[in-house]
Amino acid sequence: MKRVLVVEDEASIREMVALNLRRAGWEVLEAPTAERALELLGSTPGCDAALLDIMLPGMDGLSLCETIRRTNAAIGIIMVSAKGQEEDKIRGLSIGADDYITKPFSVSELIARVEALARRVRRTGEGEAAPAAPDQLVSGPFVLDERSRVLYKAGKPIDLTQVEFQIMELFFRNPGTALVREKILAGVWGEGYFGDVKIVDVNIRRLRMKVEDEPSNPQHILTVWGYGYRWNA
Repeated sequence: MKRVLVVEDEASIREMVALNLRRAGWEVLEAPTAERALELLGSTPGCDAALLDIMLPGMDGLSLCETIRRTNAAIGIIMVSAKGQEEDKIRGLSIGADDYITKPFSVSELIARVEALARRVRRTGEGEAAPAAPDQLVSGPFVLDERSRVLYKAGKPIDLTQVEFQIMELFFRNPGTALVREKILAGVWGEGYFGDVKIVDVNIRRLRMKVEDEPSNPQHILTVWGYGYRWNA
């Protein structure tokens, strides 16, 4: 069964979210604090997704996101922010969140976001059909291993989140092609994605920090001004 962690200190909101996710077929772990969330992740491995409220007592949701990402690149993370917390949203995406949703939100939108994220997070060995394409995509000194979901640069592994990995897949399958931001958004987040296209730019900045020798002077992930991005091996 699909498993999601819901971290929210307001009991009424947490219970409402958990109830609706269970009705949608999810196994739900509930935590009122970041500290409890880390305990649950340690004792119940295999979460597909996590819904993290930014404003939590003690460790906040942003620090929790950062802590989870240090050891788990596979789990899908959605940050929940109050309306107007634009800086928090951007920071959350920069430290490893895959998506964000703003309070107040509709239950249907929330479930759609979680389901879309779960489809992107391909967990090894859970009955998913093997890809028809070769297991490895090669581009210059880079190798993208689609079986292990790891990117290698000159033989050295680079840890990527699932969203980052899928952006790299899109680049590797379209080498030298200028990809408009909307195409990247649709290819990675899905045609029905509710969020802003700026999520692409944040993930590109994060990817450059990982794949470029000098992120401020990128040689591989190039900006096509006024349009999008192009991969250059």
